Amino acid sequence: MFDPTVFENLKVAFENQLYDLDNLDKKIQIINRIDRLEMAVMSRTFALRFILTDQKEVSAEISLDASLKDLAAEILELQGEAPACTLRLRFYMQINEAAVVCKQIEHILQHIWNPEIAPTQTISYVYGQEKAIYSNTIELGFNRKISEEQMDDIPELIEHVLQTLKELNGILE
Repeated sequence: MFDPTVFENLKVAFENQLYDLDNLDKKIQIINRIDRLEMAVMSRTFALRFILTDQKEVSAEISLDASLKDLAAEILELQGEAPACTLRLRFYMQINEAAVVCKQIEHILQHIWNPEIAPTQTISYVYGQEKAIYSNTIELGFNRKISEEQMDDIPELIEHVLQTLKELNGILE
């Protein structure tokens, strides 16, 4: 009998919550989905990217990753290894005044998440544009992997993501 991995169980839990917010509650709109098996390194990646239904300027992405080591430790039931996945949150937005807006973003993330690992903001722009519009990719990482023990935390995590989206959209108004 097939026994799903921690990765599969967490993936389904995130899918259920986010697709309910899209299809039933109409709070979000899912705009991209990645469900990848990377054959070269035998890893798994799952990500859902979405926007708020009424505020479309900023998008969020919830991403799960499981490496070969993570998957093998679970499937082979290796001693001393706890099955888990890496969780990453990303927010994508276009900004004009990077120096000012990035500080505001940093303040919002500190207020909502109080992260142990400092969030990163990666700025890029198209050279030669008359007026530079910066693409900002904001990433929140966590200092530990997640497992099925954190399944009950998923609704609260998603609420924090929704709150972050609202506040980041507020900067652009």
